Amino acid sequence: MLAPLTPSGVGRIVREVLGDHADEAFCRECWAMTGGNPWEVTELTAKIRDRRLKPQSENLPALRELVSSAKDSGLNDRLTRLGTAAVRLAWAVAVLGIEATPSLTANVAGLSETEAADMVARLVDARILAPPRPGNGTRPLEYLHPLIATAVYQAIPGALRVAMHGQAATVVLGAGLGSAAAGRHLLEMHPEGDPWVVRHLRAAAREYLRAGAPDAGRRCLARALREPPVLEERAAVLYELGCAAQLTEPDVTVNHLRAALEEPALGAELREAITYRLAQAYGHSGRMEEAAQVFADEVGRATSARTRLRMQTEQLMWNMFRADEKESPARSRRLARLADHLTGRGMAERYLMGLRAWDAMTRGEPVATALHYAEEALGDGLSWTDDDWGFEVPILVALVFLHCDQPGRAEELLNKGIAECERKGWRGSHLAFGFTLLGYARLRRGALGEAEELAREGMRIADLVGSSTPAHWTAVGTLIGTLTCRGRVQEAQEFAARHRGETLPQATLCPDVPSVRGELLLAANLHGEARSQLTEVGRRMDGRGMRNPAWCPWQLHLAQALALTDPRQAAEVADDAVRRARQFGTHSAIGKALHTAATVTQGPDRIKLLAEAVSHLMRSPAAYDLAVALVDHGAALRRIGLPQEAGDRLYRGLEGAVRCGADALAARARDELSAAGLRPMQLRVDHTSPLTSQEQGVAERAAEGWSDALIGEATGLEEREVARLLSDVYRKVGTDRAGLAKRLITPTVGLPQRPAPDPG
Repeated sequence: MLAPLTPSGVGRIVREVLGDHADEAFCRECWAMTGGNPWEVTELTAKIRDRRLKPQSENLPALRELVSSAKDSGLNDRLTRLGTAAVRLAWAVAVLGIEATPSLTANVAGLSETEAADMVARLVDARILAPPRPGNGTRPLEYLHPLIATAVYQAIPGALRVAMHGQAATVVLGAGLGSAAAGRHLLEMHPEGDPWVVRHLRAAAREYLRAGAPDAGRRCLARALREPPVLEERAAVLYELGCAAQLTEPDVTVNHLRAALEEPALGAELREAITYRLAQAYGHSGRMEEAAQVFADEVGRATSARTRLRMQTEQLMWNMFRADEKESPARSRRLARLADHLTGRGMAERYLMGLRAWDAMTRGEPVATALHYAEEALGDGLSWTDDDWGFEVPILVALVFLHCDQPGRAEELLNKGIAECERKGWRGSHLAFGFTLLGYARLRRGALGEAEELAREGMRIADLVGSSTPAHWTAVGTLIGTLTCRGRVQEAQEFAARHRGETLPQATLCPDVPSVRGELLLAANLHGEARSQLTEVGRRMDGRGMRNPAWCPWQLHLAQALALTDPRQAAEVADDAVRRARQFGTHSAIGKALHTAATVTQGPDRIKLLAEAVSHLMRSPAAYDLAVALVDHGAALRRIGLPQEAGDRLYRGLEGAVRCGADALAARARDELSAAGLRPMQLRVDHTSPLTSQEQGVAERAAEGWSDALIGEATGLEEREVARLLSDVYRKVGTDRAGLAKRLITPTVGLPQRPAPDPG
């Protein structure tokens, strides 16, 4: 037998036959696909010439197709000449693939290990198999080239190939390689109603799902359903198939689970599990009313008090998510009564506490109430990927911390949830919500560049699930809001226009998309349209008892939309927003509401309101809102002839705007500085800077309950400087003063006895 040609030798033959214009990549691929076999190189170049295929790299796909067809006939002739035993062994290697160890291959081929070793040597000499690698006979046999493997596999007669896959499945399981390894062979077998096949396909699916390969798991379960399973197993297979499809195809999940519920041989425990999953699938599809109705239909079947409590909790949750819920206040009262009378702290009780925290936050109850229930719900942690519980309440708990001026805590929970999903290979709604809401948290902290990046990634994943899903619209709302804050109003309008024709689900979303659209209309100076949109949002929110401007700031935008045409009503709306914000009690909510009140107020009161707004926002982690308020305060001070005070606010506002990535705000701050006769400095901002030693010192004392005045005495700083340092701490750490102790890693060392706390 002739020795194989080198790559350069193959290149010379190719160029002699096809011309000197044959490029290097094309020649090297010819060598790779023939293994340098002189006969195959000659045959291949002749076929290339006959097909008039240009020997260029862009034609590599056509070359591979040509090689495959060329090998089919020539290779099979060569293989046949080696004898029946060699053919059987070659077929066994092709069927087994990565499990083709010498021992398993001999078993599937029906050969003794000695015979198999002789056939391997023949196939290696014929340049069909690659030389075995060292490994004490445990390494799989391999073909010299994948195209040879494909040609051999396709040459196996269909019925025999199916039978060999059945033999391979048995051999693989007997060797202890597990159901997942046998699964790909079981998929190739003809359905025969074999319970053994169904059992191992279900086991393979479980292994694939645990390994983070849900698509492979779905294929196994779909094949198990076609086997088909016995009547007693059919509902369980449908349930497992629905669970596997839930991440990326919630509508398909609904179909499988509804079919499972209609099965006659359905036990009570499985029926409950199907009920929970079916509601989740409806919810992820944006069908909240149907999700709630599932529990209305099933709660009467509950066989225990704990099951009944869980079903009540789930029904309350899906009703809470309905945008068209008619009896929201009554549902809130019922939820409060349930939460107040809970005695246990099982998972059902904790989930109900999480719902109570969310409801308290959206209704604008005192922030301490919302945080209390959130902490009770969180306990030692809530999983996003628990097989029995959904990820909705863990997300709500994170959002409660976010809207209660503790975005750092929210980000920590969201990052943990994202990591959980990625470890399990969950690439559907869970991960889309995770990235989008992490972006929303960054938006509320003022990291607009990161917010945009995360929202776009969340939207990319959500679009794989569907364009009418809550995950998709959460990403749309977050991205519109982020672009608007960055001053890219036209881009935000174009983006919103592309999604205007899509169906908005009847679901409570965070952020609220109609409110975000109203904010965009206001930024585009379309005040009349903004007024109409935001008035409708307000009617819907107030009708449901959702009165917290920290959660949905429709009043803040409506007041500005009314300012030009109806200043009196604008002031009334803004004043009501301030009252609601004070009732809730976070500094960011109060500061933003006061800022809005200032924008619709004239005269000395405007300056006073702006100063108060800045004071509150400095005590919050809302960096972007603080930057906006500082620029507005500085501009107002400049207009009344106080350039020094104006300059201080404008420089700080400019620094904050640059740090946040708010380009339009930064440009306005520079214009105001120029108008004040001050130099508009170009700033370089470190977005990831840790706390300085001075910031760490004041932060530790504040976490211990020291007042600003007492911190100033201990550090030799003016109280004004302490407040400014703490403002930077809140921004960097991602919390207000109340959450500072939990966010600081380094404990206070060597400080005096804690003084009486100062609420300011």
